[in-house]
Amino acid sequence: MRYRVRHATSYRYAETVDLACHLLHLSPRALPEQRVLAAHITAAPEPSRVVTREDYFGNTVGWLFLDRPHAQFAVTLAAEVEVAPAPAPPAAATPPWETVVATAMRSEAAEFAFASPMAPAEAAAGSYAAASFPPGRPVLAGLLDLTRRIHQDFAYRPGATSVATPVARVLSERAGVCQDFAHLMIAALRAFGLPARYVSGYVRTRPPPGGAARRGADASHAWVGCWLGAEHGWIGLDPTNDLVVQDEHVVLGWGRDFGDVSPLRGIILGGGTHGVSVAVELEPV
Repeated sequence: MRYRVRHATSYRYAETVDLACHLLHLSPRALPEQRVLAAHITAAPEPSRVVTREDYFGNTVGWLFLDRPHAQFAVTLAAEVEVAPAPAPPAAATPPWETVVATAMRSEAAEFAFASPMAPAEAAAGSYAAASFPPGRPVLAGLLDLTRRIHQDFAYRPGATSVATPVARVLSERAGVCQDFAHLMIAALRAFGLPARYVSGYVRTRPPPGGAARRGADASHAWVGCWLGAEHGWIGLDPTNDLVVQDEHVVLGWGRDFGDVSPLRGIILGGGTHGVSVAVELEPV
């Protein structure tokens, strides 16, 4: 499936910004199952300097430096991406989850089994997930069940949480958005010792004919990368929409949690209060 991506973010400041430096995770990631055909990032005002490199996790990162006064700032990604993921293995063919835990520390996935600031190994999250992981259950069967339960038990409610909302509050209020559900699922899996990573990207804006509208399609989206063991590797699961990630998602990057792959963050001198607007489109070509 080939998609055209447009992600526009704009800031309007109450006071003039004299200097600014912005960190961007806005470049789609080249992967065996995802081919980046074109990608271009524009900014207004035009930066005086741009630096691009890969971060620790292999994501493309950009720094934009602005050294002239401005009252507004806008960044737009325009890209064309082709996704062709391999089918997920049969759940019954994956190893027991205990086997995955036992082998994780001897793999490159080990770094995603530990707590991180926004996805701690929350005991309450582990207790919630326990019903999905009885002894000996194939790991993918447990992951699919947990994905379904989060989708079923938690209300998708924009505005109910913020970027800083902890997993414990999401658990108690049973509401949030895609970022919250991804952090909840990651925290639950880490409580068991299962590696899980936060994936940032986009979900198809308009569903296939006859399909349900996807939650989180009007902004950048988040889901969970889950490790199935050395034989099967990683699989993407979207608890917001109860989906195995196949051809409706485009990956920007991944990390331990949102803090590692925030699409846009910065440091500014001046500005006062500000307003921000975000618009995302991911449409088939």
